[in-house]
Amino acid sequence: MANKKTSRNKKRNQAAISLLLMALIIICVNVLASFFHTGFDLTKERRFTLSPSTKTLLKNMKEVAVVDVYLKGKFPADLQHMQEAVREELAAFKNVAGNKIIYRFIDPFEGKNENEQKQIARDLQAKGIELIQLPNKEEDGYSVKVCFPYALVQYNGREMPVNLVESAQGKNSRESQITYASALLEYKFASAINALSKPVQPRVGYLVGHGEDLSVHSIDMLLTLGGYIGRDGRETKGIYKLDSLDLTRMIHISKAYDAIIINAPTIPFSDPDKLKIDQYIMRGGHVLWAVNTMNASMDSFSQGMQKFMAVENGLNLDDQLFKYGARVNADLVEDKQCMPIPVVAGAGKTNLYDWVYFPRINPTTDHPIVRNMDFIIGGFTNSIDTIQSGDIKHTILLETSKYSRTSSSPVTVAFTKINYPGRMENFNKPYRPVAVLLEGKFHSLYENRLARTYLHTLDSMGETFKSKCDTPGSMIITSVGNIFQNDFSTKDGFMQLGYYKYTGEHFANKDFLLNCLEYLTDRSGILEARSKDVKMRLLDRGRAVEEKTQWQWINVSVPIAVVLIFASAYLFFRKRRYEVKLTPKQKD
Repeated sequence: MANKKTSRNKKRNQAAISLLLMALIIICVNVLASFFHTGFDLTKERRFTLSPSTKTLLKNMKEVAVVDVYLKGKFPADLQHMQEAVREELAAFKNVAGNKIIYRFIDPFEGKNENEQKQIARDLQAKGIELIQLPNKEEDGYSVKVCFPYALVQYNGREMPVNLVESAQGKNSRESQITYASALLEYKFASAINALSKPVQPRVGYLVGHGEDLSVHSIDMLLTLGGYIGRDGRETKGIYKLDSLDLTRMIHISKAYDAIIINAPTIPFSDPDKLKIDQYIMRGGHVLWAVNTMNASMDSFSQGMQKFMAVENGLNLDDQLFKYGARVNADLVEDKQCMPIPVVAGAGKTNLYDWVYFPRINPTTDHPIVRNMDFIIGGFTNSIDTIQSGDIKHTILLETSKYSRTSSSPVTVAFTKINYPGRMENFNKPYRPVAVLLEGKFHSLYENRLARTYLHTLDSMGETFKSKCDTPGSMIITSVGNIFQNDFSTKDGFMQLGYYKYTGEHFANKDFLLNCLEYLTDRSGILEARSKDVKMRLLDRGRAVEEKTQWQWINVSVPIAVVLIFASAYLFFRKRRYEVKLTPKQKD
């Protein structure tokens, strides 16, 4: 009897020790999980895996980056999803960078009175952080909740705002927009840290002297790139150190410039000026060309004219671009996928009609510059042909829609196109390239043909003529009209690049500009993080309704069956373990 009691106490003690050990293991696992973030990425698009370039950036961080996320509190379901996505992304960053990443979620209005909230809102807006108002349904009606869908990255003594939720024209629902924004989180945070880590901003030269746009229609482009000083005296730094360079008065373009921009020239280039650009490229320089070969503008319809003749600008750049591997054709693109323009219908009423000369371009290639990018709009546009030139690699970045066509110079542009745009079957030149990336070792336009006078001029300057690049270079050529120009009104001033005032839509023209320059000036590879694509795997609604009862039975019965199987197995093995085996004598 005493032995049985001792045995029961021993088993009871063993069970208690086992429970205690299990509890300690669970506590330890949770404590370790709070310090270490890890997991297995089983998604097809590798959604939760950081790109190699991002990991390299995080491992090489020399200082601590502090990320303040202004998404704290109760929000609608879509913003709650974004909140968790940001938390997961920053946890993944911290898992690689360790204590070099600190992130915190902040409600800037928490515990503040109305006057303090107004001042906080002004301070955040001065940093580029804008608020949005969210309607909130309550028991006694509706209220408005203010939200700042931004993060502020502070690193290397500087700071940069990150817009977490961007509008996406190609996304029909709020859910798809949040999914699109979630796919860009890695790129946005990595790009901000990368930009802030550079001790010196990349230098970009904006060429002038050949009719390049320097009007009110280029204000947003120049301020975005180079920054500005506001009326309150606060300096808003741009992404680049931007200088305007008068090519006609320069001896040469300095190699100190990481890239140059040639934006919408209208005056022909002379051979000396072309030589300056050519030798800059041969010495490893990068160029963003925004070139339109046709003289076409909506201003040509002024003074009651119903049509005009679009002719070539005669920029004298054909041979140079041809040598590098591309040709901007002297034609105008007409595209059924286009933007509307306002037409006065009488009695002060204005209607919008599709204008086939204003293409609405949807980037569809997988290159990091345009991957996951929304629609881009432009004015009168030319098509581009790629030319085989040595080992130059061509990558089409932008192209027209399936329903497009081109008309060669000279082109009669008639206002009657709004009523008679043409039959669909006549738009038979689909997917015409309108932006192309060229990469490789370029050869000089003046190879084996440079006049002796130019050689003497270069010698007097201490410069030697280079007939080809020593290292691979890159350039981007786009022929989309007005692609980098913003609208302007005397009432509202200049508008954001990519904003179309007649429909109130925002397009990705500014993103395209920034991505192009980032690709040309930054070889860290951070831009590849934009290639991450998060796909929405939605239910087949028809099949869900048809098989509803079947899946309900499966969801109810399978868990019960699994529990019964495990319980039966447990009882069976327990009985086998503790049953008393009798000897033959005991049986007798």
